[in-house]
Amino acid sequence: MSNKKTVLVMGTGFAGQGHAKAFREAGAEIAGIVGRTPSVVAEVAEKMNIPYYGTDWKEALKACQPDIVSIATPGGAHFETILDALEAGCHVYCDKPLAESSERSEELYRKSVEKGVKTAFAASYRYMPEVIHAKRLVAQGVIGEPREVESISHFNLNPDIPFGWSHRIEQGGGRLNNNFTHLLSIITYVLGDTVTAVSGEVRNDMKKAPVVKGVHNFLTRRDFIPENLDDPDLEWGEVNAEWSYTVMAKIESDYPAAQPVSVLFKHGGLVPRFTDDHIVFYGSKGALFVKGHYGAGPLYLYNAKGEWEELPLPEDIAASLPDIEDDTQRNWTHLASLFVKDLNGESVEPYQTFKDGALYQRIIDLIRENRSWTELS
Repeated sequence: MSNKKTVLVMGTGFAGQGHAKAFREAGAEIAGIVGRTPSVVAEVAEKMNIPYYGTDWKEALKACQPDIVSIATPGGAHFETILDALEAGCHVYCDKPLAESSERSEELYRKSVEKGVKTAFAASYRYMPEVIHAKRLVAQGVIGEPREVESISHFNLNPDIPFGWSHRIEQGGGRLNNNFTHLLSIITYVLGDTVTAVSGEVRNDMKKAPVVKGVHNFLTRRDFIPENLDDPDLEWGEVNAEWSYTVMAKIESDYPAAQPVSVLFKHGGLVPRFTDDHIVFYGSKGALFVKGHYGAGPLYLYNAKGEWEELPLPEDIAASLPDIEDDTQRNWTHLASLFVKDLNGESVEPYQTFKDGALYQRIIDLIRENRSWTELS
C-alpha cells in the first residue's frame, strides 16, 4: 500500500487541474476529482489519469476517503463543500477567497479548529521569487525602518467578458476577492502579518455582461465574447462586483519601526496602464521597487548614491522553489509542498491558513461598506 497522502480535488477548470498538478508535484496521490458537468469531469479525469471522477461531492468523499481535500472552485461554491470535508476529518487546501462573506469564512475557520485538521489558504503569489527576495532584503535592514508601501496595478480587462462567477459578489467575484487577496498576502509576507487598520472604497463600472453558454475554463472566457453585442436576442446578466478599488492599510512591521507601515493599494480592473504595475517598499534608508502587479520582477534598490540599482535574484531562492515556469502553477505547487510536508511531520516555514482567509474576508467586507467618507457641505 502507498503511504502517500491522498487528495480529492473539487473543480475541473484551470484551478482544479492546477491543484491536481501541484499535489502530484508535492508527492501526493490524486484519488479523485469532482465537477458539475459530467462530460467535462470525465474528460479531465481521463486526460490527467485520475481514477475516480463524478459530480456528487458527498459521494466522492465517501468513495475516496481522502487525507486532503483541495478546493478549486469559485468562492461562492466553497462553504458547503468545505464543511463536508471538515466533517469528514479531511485537511483542506483552498483557493482564495475562503468564502463569499466574512461570517461564513469565520465559521469555516472555527470548524477547522474544532475538528483539529490543518488548512492552507492559497493566496499564493506571496511565493513569487522576487517577493521572497524583497522579504530577505527588508529583514536584512537594507531599506532601514519600513515606512510606506505602494501597490499599483491596472488590468484593462475587456468589459464584454461573458457573465459568470467573477461578476457576482455572492459567487466569490470582484477584484478584492481575486486580486487584493494576493497583494495583501505579498505585503504581509514581506513586512508582517498584523494588519491593524484598513480603509477603502470600491467602484463597479461594469453594470452588465453578456450571458453565453459553454464557458467552462476561466482562462478561455475571452474566446466566448459575442461578435454582435447589439443582438436584440442577447441575454445580459446584472453585475454587482467591484472592478476597481483603493485601499489604505496600516501594518505592524516585524522589524523595528516607530510607527505602523502605511500601505496604499490601487487597482483598476478596466483601465489601461501607462507605465509598469509595481510594488514599492519605502524605508528610512532606501527603497525596493519590484516590477509587476504581483511582484514578478526585476527588483531594484534605491541605494545610498541616490540611484536605482537592479539586483539579481539570489540563486538559492530560485533553487528553493519548484522548477516550473508558470507563476501561478509554481506558487500553487510550492504551497502544496509545504502543506504535504507539514502533514507528514516535517518542519516547514509558516504558511497561510483558514485563519488568514477569514481575516482577509473580514477586511474585504469592511472595504466594500465604503464607510470612510466624510461628506462636505
